[in-house]
Amino acid sequence: MRVSGTGIGTGIAIGPVVRMPDPLPDPADVPSTIGADAERQRAQRALRAVAAELRRRGGLAGGAASEVLEAQAMFAEDPMLEGDVDARIASGKTADRAVHEAYAAYRAQLVALGGYMAERAVDVDDVSQRVVAEVLGVQAPGVPHPGHPFVLVARDLAPADTATLDLDQVLALVTIGGGPTSHTAILARDKAIVAVVAAEGASALSDDDEVIVDAENDVLVLAPTAAERAEAEARRAERDARRAAPLTPGRLADGTAVPLLANLGSADAAAGAVAAGAEGVGLFRTEFLFLEATSAPTVAEQQLEYGRLLQAFDGKKVVVRVLDAGADKPLAFLHDDTGHEDNPALGLRGIRALRAHEQILRDQLTALAAADAETNAELWVMAPMVATVEEAEYFTALARELGIRTPGVMIEVPSAALLADRMLQATDFASIGTNDLTQYTLAADRLLGSVAALQSPWNPAVLRLIAEVGAAGRGLGKPVGICGEAAADPLLAVVLVGLGATSLSMSSAAIADVRASLLRFDAAQAAAMADLALAAVGAAEAHSAVRAFAAGIAARDGDG
Repeated sequence: MRVSGTGIGTGIAIGPVVRMPDPLPDPADVPSTIGADAERQRAQRALRAVAAELRRRGGLAGGAASEVLEAQAMFAEDPMLEGDVDARIASGKTADRAVHEAYAAYRAQLVALGGYMAERAVDVDDVSQRVVAEVLGVQAPGVPHPGHPFVLVARDLAPADTATLDLDQVLALVTIGGGPTSHTAILARDKAIVAVVAAEGASALSDDDEVIVDAENDVLVLAPTAAERAEAEARRAERDARRAAPLTPGRLADGTAVPLLANLGSADAAAGAVAAGAEGVGLFRTEFLFLEATSAPTVAEQQLEYGRLLQAFDGKKVVVRVLDAGADKPLAFLHDDTGHEDNPALGLRGIRALRAHEQILRDQLTALAAADAETNAELWVMAPMVATVEEAEYFTALARELGIRTPGVMIEVPSAALLADRMLQATDFASIGTNDLTQYTLAADRLLGSVAALQSPWNPAVLRLIAEVGAAGRGLGKPVGICGEAAADPLLAVVLVGLGATSLSMSSAAIADVRASLLRFDAAQAAAMADLALAAVGAAEAHSAVRAFAAGIAARDGDG
């Protein structure tokens, strides 16, 4: 039996299934016997404890997990939710029942909003369960510990659990729901966990079923034959050998340089990126400085953090994205006067929000320029969600005015890709964010599992837009990087180079696999693979055609 899903990375694992346990039952709706003040104290202690525990886990996990768990901790500290809990306690509810009802009501609001906000319902459920368990003094549902290595199968997994999985025990992760850019998928990629998500057929799996989790081929193999097991073991050993190979700069087989850079969310992750072989930073997300703040951080506070990052990459390129707020990252001091947006992904986000509050952008650019002046890294700074040439001109002019030597733009919406030649005339470089470019091209929310099948950067429509940007870069002699998750797909990475990408940026855990993949092909073969993908009618067909081409080259080289 084979179950299809969406693989994260190229890993493969074999082992017995262990299902995620069911959540806690709903607390009984019975009157309090200890009074409202005592119940309120129980609820407040539990809320504070859960927030602290989520932050502790985030600190231990680091990387993308720290950002995700920080966002989840904020649910436990939300004044509106706490006020709702207090009101329910005042009406006679117990603390556990009040928490359950308040979070259930909030969950219903998120689901009604749809899109990304509906996907956050999983995070709300997890916080609710943890707080209720803390109130009752019982163990919150979480990852089981059967005492042996296993493949974890879950409807979906809370960020707090994904971030702290014991990778000596959890061989692979399979989720029935979710999508390729859900929090589960993002954290699995960040931690190099073998994973297949959006595998609806996995609901039929039972504890102790033996499965092969084949992320590269987007499939689960139930009750594998001896031959299938042997092939999987050989592929796993081959991948382990690749990952243990010496660290070398990224390049194609003919020596064409393709710098491999890291996507980072804080300076704390710099050492890990360097150890993984990152040649610099292709995307530094600055949101971590702003998410917890009630007001924008000062120039001095920002300069200190940017300086830490630049010092860690002395002499290397570091590409910083200015604040990308809006959509899934609303900030009170940036969006308090904009009102409710029914579809914030299409609203006042990225460069649009920064232009509406230009002083925040000016302060950030000033801090970056000051940090650059004190260090020896090669600082590039780019604006997010640029949709028009005028926006590119605005950002480039302002950045240069404030001392940024190499300004650029992100290509995340089709309009920017289609006008790439004029965009690149207005600025110094472009970096393609394939996650957003895919969702906007296919009109498929990148965090919505129900449209996961459409969220593939292998789609020829997406690749055609990338090709437009690559051609513009070649024509004007300007760099075009890829900083979306597509760069972490080892085979797609080769296609992206064939389309004109001059550098690739990804999670540190993906660098070894991408480096090994690039070394298998020369520039002509990369271009041929790009042509095959562009000629396909859909994502699956593009992937299949390129995979067959690559297999042919491998077979020929093996015969040779």
